Amino acid sequence: MSKAATSTPWRATVLGSQVAELLRRPGRFAATGLSLLIAAFVVFGTVMAQEIISATVVERFRGTPEAVSVVVTPGDDGEDIGEDRLREIRKTPSVAEAVGRIDGGSPLDGSAVERYLELSADPGTGALAEVRLVTGTYPSGRGRLAVNTQAAREYGLAPGSSLTLLRPEPDGDGTRRVTVEVSGIVRSTATDDARPTGYAPGPHLGELLGVTGYSRVDIRTDTASSASSASSASSASPGSSGSGSASAQLAERIRQAVPGAQVRSGDEVRDQEAREAVAEAKDVLELFTAFLAVAVGAAVLVATSTFRIVFARRVRQLALLRAIGASPRRIAAALVAEGAVVGLLAGATGVLAAWGCGQLVPPLARRFGHELFASPHLPLTEAVLTVAGTGLLAVLAVLAPSLAASRVSPLEALRSAASGESTASGIGRTLLGLLCAAGAALLAWQQYDGLPRPGDTEYDRFAALTLVVLSGGLAFLALIALGPRLVRPVLSALAVPLRRTGAAGRLAVAGVGGAPGRAASVSVVVALGVCLVGSTLTCLASLSAYERYRQAVEAPADFSLYARDSESLDRSLAADLASHPELTDVTAFRTAEVVESTRGATVSDLDLDTVRSGVGLTARTGSLGDLGPAHVVVDADHAHRLGVRAGDRVTLEFEGRPVRLTVAATLPGAGPYGGNFFVPTADLTRMGADAAPTTVTANASEDGAPGRIRAQRAITDTLTGPERGDGRVVAEESAGQAGGSDDLRTMATTVIMVLGLTVLVAVAGVATTASLTVVERKREFGLLRALGLNGAAVHRMVTVECALYGVLGGILGLALGMPYSWLVVRVAETSAPFSVPAGELAAVFTALVLVTAAAGTVPALRASRTSPTVAVARSE
Repeated sequence: MSKAATSTPWRATVLGSQVAELLRRPGRFAATGLSLLIAAFVVFGTVMAQEIISATVVERFRGTPEAVSVVVTPGDDGEDIGEDRLREIRKTPSVAEAVGRIDGGSPLDGSAVERYLELSADPGTGALAEVRLVTGTYPSGRGRLAVNTQAAREYGLAPGSSLTLLRPEPDGDGTRRVTVEVSGIVRSTATDDARPTGYAPGPHLGELLGVTGYSRVDIRTDTASSASSASSASSASPGSSGSGSASAQLAERIRQAVPGAQVRSGDEVRDQEAREAVAEAKDVLELFTAFLAVAVGAAVLVATSTFRIVFARRVRQLALLRAIGASPRRIAAALVAEGAVVGLLAGATGVLAAWGCGQLVPPLARRFGHELFASPHLPLTEAVLTVAGTGLLAVLAVLAPSLAASRVSPLEALRSAASGESTASGIGRTLLGLLCAAGAALLAWQQYDGLPRPGDTEYDRFAALTLVVLSGGLAFLALIALGPRLVRPVLSALAVPLRRTGAAGRLAVAGVGGAPGRAASVSVVVALGVCLVGSTLTCLASLSAYERYRQAVEAPADFSLYARDSESLDRSLAADLASHPELTDVTAFRTAEVVESTRGATVSDLDLDTVRSGVGLTARTGSLGDLGPAHVVVDADHAHRLGVRAGDRVTLEFEGRPVRLTVAATLPGAGPYGGNFFVPTADLTRMGADAAPTTVTANASEDGAPGRIRAQRAITDTLTGPERGDGRVVAEESAGQAGGSDDLRTMATTVIMVLGLTVLVAVAGVATTASLTVVERKREFGLLRALGLNGAAVHRMVTVECALYGVLGGILGLALGMPYSWLVVRVAETSAPFSVPAGELAAVFTALVLVTAAAGTVPALRASRTSPTVAVARSE
């Protein structure tokens, strides 16, 4: 018998038949691998983003000057390096230049508002200088300072200006004033220099600060001497490294000059500084990476659904393999191998696409004026891991569909069509879903029952949030298991308005409802994206409202003035401040001590409408506008302890006399300026409080540094004189009003962008499902065309079906996300008001429906072109 007769064609094997199917229908391969390709692209795209950020930060970072060859710092004893030691270092062979660094600071006089200037020693010129002169001259003698651009802008300084530093007396008793002249304005070359700072040469600054040592010495070596030493060392020891030996010799000489000192090379210090800078820049990427698991999980769900549809389409082929003797185990193994091949190819394609995009980012950024850098080399280890991981994800995604498909009966070969619906939505799946739902509800109720109360400082929020996330995970698993049973009720409600749109709407509802398992598989992924994005938006709105409230409480005004020793201020102080055009919103109010139950508290007549950003002050119960005679606003802590809310009565005791008041509103947190109870001015006067104010607040008339400088001068002029001078009135400035909100908004925006990847994967799943469904339902579309439905109506029907996936996912996602959003807000900050951004959620919902509808455009076009003759053609 010939070899040709005995050999088995590769297409005749089980695995070979699957490979042949892939080669015959590459479109199905693309459909099954699309979501995995997106996951690989996103994961490796994150790797490329880290590479770009690291390269850019290292390239831009400026810390220790490049000319510094050696850095000397004090040893374990912490004693600074004295001037005599610095001279010994300068005498060391190969040392061309050595400068001492001093870091300190001092409060400034000349303003009633406290100001502070950091001080740093720098030569000002030469290779080791960390500053560059902008205007004026660099100080070369005593009593002179150069200030950086930040100090010049915030304190209104220029060459020729004078500064008065408040320095402690040598004996530590009292304060002395040291006046210095600003000789010039400099700009620091350090990347992280953003604070008002003054500079002077080391000896002069040390004398000014009253210190006799340096916290660090930077050394520049003599290149010629170093080369000579290296040559000599190399001749003496042919087998050793000349440069390494010379560096070791120099380090040893310095240690002899400065016993116990730590000596490091400049390259080592710069590398450490760059690593620290990169670590700070990667904080956002770490947050990004933490949410990648969500997008990857969504990709697995979509891939699982896609594999199930593809395998259901090939049920006759699998039945024929069973009929000719293939065992379920061999078929399942072949299908898993097919999935692994799809995953590896999708992973490789995604990695190459992400790497190519990463190489395009820097040149495109430069065209828009942004300087970015990237390594031209492919991170091979990360690429291999990404491809292998994608293959593993594909195996996990294909496992359940392959096991279900391998159990097909040989009799299926005689059938002409397959429904594609698995029997997984039976009793077992329902019981699993109910079990997960019960576990989620139990954990959620446990956290609800243990929510912190105002003032509770021992509540473990991290543990509580972890359990809330676990509860949400169980709830989502329940949604996956019960999805097929939830689709039909939701569709029944949606069918009412869709029936009025004509035949296309009715047929779209029937098409989605006819395959509830498939509809649930796609809609659940959409629901995951909507749930996470909607929850993030809701939590952001709630926490932003609380952040505005917190800022209004902690920094109600730009400036606050109060008496240092006495209990009240001059009654004319507010009027004097208001007479300055540089100040606005000047407000005076009183505070007094009262007794609530047996505990002391503070009552104030501060008008809450005058607090900065009054919209940021909100009420937890009642309304702040209801504050009137015989009424009171109570902070959250006292409201909780007294168990009162708007409309209840409270009794306060002032100087032994009880005062009964009605609660107009309760605050979500603490009150401004430490107030616990807020009453109208007339009520506080009737209680017997002194008429003189205890605090006066004011805002700068103009925003920005110039406006604050003019406001500070106005306050200083007002407080100058024997009646209010000599520090008897303290003026404090509030700074950084929006920092917390900006950080919160940046973090939330990053999270939403990452979670948007989940929505992208879901949309890809809708497009894939629609494409495979169109192929599967050719005869159905042909029959509809034969019955008189035109191509445009078929196009509308498929488009509406895809839109319904978005509607189903949006409804299920919001229904799941809103309760957990409320719980997360309460756990994270019990005082935060729960705020639902209805407009933003509606926009997200609408955009999602439009995008999922758009995802079905191409499949709908293919379906509309189906010929009526297909209705009588044989199924493939």
